[in-house]
Amino acid sequence: MRLFKWTAKPSLLELNVRPDGSAVRRGHLTVRMAKVKQVGLLAAGCQPWNKDVCAASGDRFAYCATLAIYIYQLDQQYNEFKLRSIMSEHKKTITAISWCPDNPDLFASASADNLLIIWNVAEKKAVARLDNTKGVPVSVSWCWNSADGVAFVSQRGPLYIWDYGGSDPGVTVHKEAHSFLSDICLFRWHPTKKGKLVFGHTDGSLSVFQPGSKSQKHVLRPESLEGTDEEDPVSALEWDLLSADYLLVSNLHNGIRLVDSEGLACITSFCFPSAAASVQCLAWVPSAPGMFITGDSQVGVLRVWNVSRSTPLDSFKLKKTGFHALHVLNSPLAKKAQGSCSPSKSQHTSSTSEAVPPPTLSQNRAFSLPPGHAVCCFMDGGVGLYDMGAKKWDFLRDLGHVETIFDCKFKPDDPNLLATASFDGTIKIWDTNTLTAVYTSPGNEGVVYSLSWAPGDLNCIAGATSRNGAFIWDVRKGKIITRFNEHGKNGIFCISWSHKDSKRIATCSGDGFCIIRTIDGKILHKYKHPAAVFGCDWSQNNKDMIATGCEDKNVRVYYLATSSDQPLKVFTGHLAKVFHVRWSPLREGILCSGSDDGTVRIWDYTQDACINVLSGHTAPVRGLMWNTEVPYLLISGSWDYTIRVWDTRDGTCLDTVYDHGADVYGLTCHQNRPFTMASCSRDSTVRLWSLTPLISPLLLNILTEQPWEKIIGNTDTAMVPGSPPLLCGKVSRDIKQELDKLSGDVRAKKLRWFSECFSPPGGSSNLWDLVFVINGQDDSLLPASYSKGVMHMKHLVKFKTSEAQELTIVKMSKFGGGIGAPSKEERLKEAAEIHLRLGQIQRYCELMVELGQWEKALSVAPGVSMKYWKKLMQRRADQLMAEDNDDAIPYCIATGDIKKLVAFFTSRGQLLEALLIAQGACEGNIRSPQSSSISHTTNDVDNRQQYQR
Repeated sequence: MRLFKWTAKPSLLELNVRPDGSAVRRGHLTVRMAKVKQVGLLAAGCQPWNKDVCAASGDRFAYCATLAIYIYQLDQQYNEFKLRSIMSEHKKTITAISWCPDNPDLFASASADNLLIIWNVAEKKAVARLDNTKGVPVSVSWCWNSADGVAFVSQRGPLYIWDYGGSDPGVTVHKEAHSFLSDICLFRWHPTKKGKLVFGHTDGSLSVFQPGSKSQKHVLRPESLEGTDEEDPVSALEWDLLSADYLLVSNLHNGIRLVDSEGLACITSFCFPSAAASVQCLAWVPSAPGMFITGDSQVGVLRVWNVSRSTPLDSFKLKKTGFHALHVLNSPLAKKAQGSCSPSKSQHTSSTSEAVPPPTLSQNRAFSLPPGHAVCCFMDGGVGLYDMGAKKWDFLRDLGHVETIFDCKFKPDDPNLLATASFDGTIKIWDTNTLTAVYTSPGNEGVVYSLSWAPGDLNCIAGATSRNGAFIWDVRKGKIITRFNEHGKNGIFCISWSHKDSKRIATCSGDGFCIIRTIDGKILHKYKHPAAVFGCDWSQNNKDMIATGCEDKNVRVYYLATSSDQPLKVFTGHLAKVFHVRWSPLREGILCSGSDDGTVRIWDYTQDACINVLSGHTAPVRGLMWNTEVPYLLISGSWDYTIRVWDTRDGTCLDTVYDHGADVYGLTCHQNRPFTMASCSRDSTVRLWSLTPLISPLLLNILTEQPWEKIIGNTDTAMVPGSPPLLCGKVSRDIKQELDKLSGDVRAKKLRWFSECFSPPGGSSNLWDLVFVINGQDDSLLPASYSKGVMHMKHLVKFKTSEAQELTIVKMSKFGGGIGAPSKEERLKEAAEIHLRLGQIQRYCELMVELGQWEKALSVAPGVSMKYWKKLMQRRADQLMAEDNDDAIPYCIATGDIKKLVAFFTSRGQLLEALLIAQGACEGNIRSPQSSSISHTTNDVDNRQQYQR
């Protein structure tokens, strides 16, 4: 029984990620402008399954989710890397990618369905395919000095060479590279010595091949493995760019070696500071000969090495999670222009990422890394671009799903929080304003097929899994608080928390039962079906009514208020299994169902009949969503990779969206933002869509002050075929009700409230806050979120000062902010930086003193006044004297504090030193510095004159 598909129909060669949502289907003659506009994309993370899943060339880098390849490119105008395209044509897990060394527009990818593809990155399309690789390629590499040749290998070989673009294209076998004694982890061609290559094996050995020499197989195992059967897989393998023979090798448990491939000898074994450290990946730094970096496998420690030393030069802990892949870009970002501001914590440096503070650095301050950027991929799916010279992230997307996303739901009381459930065993929560993940469930749940938020403001999510039953996750506490195991070992395909009764949860399973229970585990009903139950949905108009979708092709409706375990209604008509069912939120007794027969059926419970069949999908239907304001709008998602928008009055398909690169599983919207839809897919992305173009007459009626009858109506009027769209849901009624209470000019409020209803996330509220500020609104009425967005100039200093003061309050608290919160030191540093940028130098100095960074404080203190500088020098001298530290001497001399210094020496019995100081002062060599005649204000904010000339 197939539940979730792992083979696919031929997909699109290009996935558009353009913000205007236009969809282009390559290979077809038509270019269609979609009515449904894509307005956001939550990119997948990097998969942790295979080795060669990260690559770079010039100003581009790529990484793989399970079924899609993400291409980032440097935006020259903004000097930032941005997501340019998503390549998704593989039907099964991508196993390796490799960038062409001679043509930066070409790279190759291989997958577990024995498929090898050559991509043109500039044109965003596949240019060649090899459909049968005779085994799953675990590693792929371009044949150096041959732009049209790609080599690949699986298990123990042989090594195949695919000449895809020559005069005689085809696959040949390497004459010697076969019959290996151990499986191959990865292999590398030498970058300059034509034909030379090396293989790394799972037993820890290497195999070296070079033209004109006898091949060397199974050589150079780590010394600790010699004479044993123990295996220690080769985890990374890179040729020295400046040598024909030197090779850098790491084994998972036995560390790193520099090897001479000609003399078959180990030149250097590199030592780790801890026996627990192990290397997962490594990369040479092209801008610094002899230098390389490594990523630890257990924690996200980046180590910096030079071949001349056996111990690391420096190390940085970048994340708590271990590394999976590393790649150093050959073309680092250009330096920012003079005077440009570095990103603050809240500035976004790409469409899918947020800049974060630099990691904690080690104490080895004398060492500095050369210019260069490391693409870092982590075991939790996180992907970042680390500026090694500046020792900071250019961007870091901490979390991302790496596998199929089966379900997505908005938080009932917050339209900005979206939860997603994935094959990777986790539920993640995303802030749709910033397109970043803010929470992740503990994980290790097998497959999470479905999720359901608790009603209202309860911060809990129920999840349904393939092997661990169902669970309730307390989001704030970050832990699983309840589990339900009534379905035994059977997978649970759907979970639904009652909208009207927060104590009831329903689950549907492969065991044929739909079980209704209370949140404390008490079973209320067990509804037996003749086959697996895939979907269920509570009626939004009757708290005791629930519908189910079954493998037996039928839809059933149950009434919980009776003791009977038999359905009230059974709807028949589908020709294949029914997967999801959805009740209409606006029309009493109306529900829809999606089936593997490719249709969506509309059922009328009151008439006991199917009133419409929506045909158009060419594969099973999975996602279903009714619009919560326009009663006839229904959206469906399918295994044919498309999303379709239906007018259920006459069965017309209003729009078809082709942007997803694989099966579409989940669709959802929030009733407070009913024209923003989220979708999730097997391509591992979540996409946000604006449905507003579908109801453009409504927008015109609102803007032109048309009567309410042309904006808000009842469902009967709205359902008349051919009639213009009307709003019939709760949010529009609430807006009208609030406007009716207001007196005077209500136009601004009306436009604002409808704008926030129609607009996608990402700034409409902030825009209206600015409008009201410009119109003279009292500042006290501004929401707390105002200071997080774009502010009016008159508020910049005021709100930033307030933010800095808020950060410094932490010094008065006994405890920090909890797990994951910034430390006191980090918060004080951030506050100090804000004060400095606002010209509040004295506040900056005082915070630097508190952090123990006296040199920084003293170096800028004259900017306040010489008097303040002198006092600060005296405070530093007093502190050092209390510690009996001779470093106090220059501070006393610089400030002319002779009496204090003489007393210091006298108290220590250093009478000659005291006499020398006193005589120097008598002769005028030591005297107090003269204060400047320029008057400085101590609050340091009044530097306006030079800017007002």
